[in-house]
Amino acid sequence: MTGLPIAIAGAGIGGLAAALCLTRAGKRVVLLERAHFIEEVGAGLQIAPNAGRALAALGLEPVLAEVWLEPAAINVRRGKDGAVLARLALDDARERWGAPFRVFHRADLQQALLAAARAHETVDIRTGARVGDFEEESGVVHLRVHTDAGMEDVEAAGLVGADGVRSSVRAHLFRSEKDAPVYSGHTAWRAIIPAGLAPAALRLRETHLWLMRGAHVVHYPLRDASILSAVVILEDRVARPVANAALSLDGPSLARMVGLARLAPQLRDLIEAGASWRHWPLFARPALPLWSKGAVTLLGDAAHPMLPFLAQGAAQAIEDAEALGYALARFGSTPASAFVEYERARNPRATQVQSASRRQGAYFHMGGLGAAARDLAIAALGGRGMLARNAWIYR
Repeated sequence: MTGLPIAIAGAGIGGLAAALCLTRAGKRVVLLERAHFIEEVGAGLQIAPNAGRALAALGLEPVLAEVWLEPAAINVRRGKDGAVLARLALDDARERWGAPFRVFHRADLQQALLAAARAHETVDIRTGARVGDFEEESGVVHLRVHTDAGMEDVEAAGLVGADGVRSSVRAHLFRSEKDAPVYSGHTAWRAIIPAGLAPAALRLRETHLWLMRGAHVVHYPLRDASILSAVVILEDRVARPVANAALSLDGPSLARMVGLARLAPQLRDLIEAGASWRHWPLFARPALPLWSKGAVTLLGDAAHPMLPFLAQGAAQAIEDAEALGYALARFGSTPASAFVEYERARNPRATQVQSASRRQGAYFHMGGLGAAARDLAIAALGGRGMLARNAWIYR
């Protein structure tokens, strides 16, 4: 292998985790981020035990402990009357799966990963640097990077596209109209709500999942439980998001959009407490049989964009990063050979989680007799049974 670095396009959660894992594998990294500042908008993020173990292996637990919160339970509730269908106690998650369930403010996790990456001399982080086209020749990937100063040529031993669902690396790697991002028919409305404005019963250090026809709501506390992260996901039943849709709504307007008659009083109060709910259409892309071509590969949402119904988007990106670092450490005679092993290890599992997440959305959004049967099944399984259903993800 040459002394050239591995280039990573994108400095989100997946790209930063990949930089740390590649550094641990003894590789130099150049991290190229198109934004001028590496920062996240206000939103919550759930990190299940499968990703928690990978973060712990990077030695990050002492730093992350300052910004995470461990919810005591997940409450699955019926949206129209607030009935608790099952309470999933999480107190023994570390014993069962090697790490607890944790929630972060997305910006806190990203900044912690960024600080860890900046602490390594072998990681070169460049902002305002957008990867354009690229080509591989004689074991070297030649990238054309757009910056404020103009076009810059960057040479790398390999390229990892960690640039999200609208990945330009993926678009250049697999040039097909059938592979373009497609609106999923779902829109997320996200808000950060001061805990003091939420109903008292919803301020506990627990996660709540409310189910209703064509929609669901998830919320949980963040940081020192002084704020709540909340998301309302609605089926739009249209082929594409409305072009002139408002970028944000106040709480009363969103509650009316969901339907006041089908909201339990506590849930209605919570939604109305949000001063500004941000509009976020959810896009999907088809599963790829291959993620790599030569010394170029994909990671996270660029490889396997996840709908959020299993809360595994960031977690699967972190798993990708760990597997990529392992492949480069063990099979890294060339990046191309390591990328084959990485893809072989990760593609089947990521595709399985991607499909399961899509099915989970249909399960959450049932109505009528289907919803009634689902609710009875959840109650019969109970909290332990519900956790066991997804243990294949957390193991």
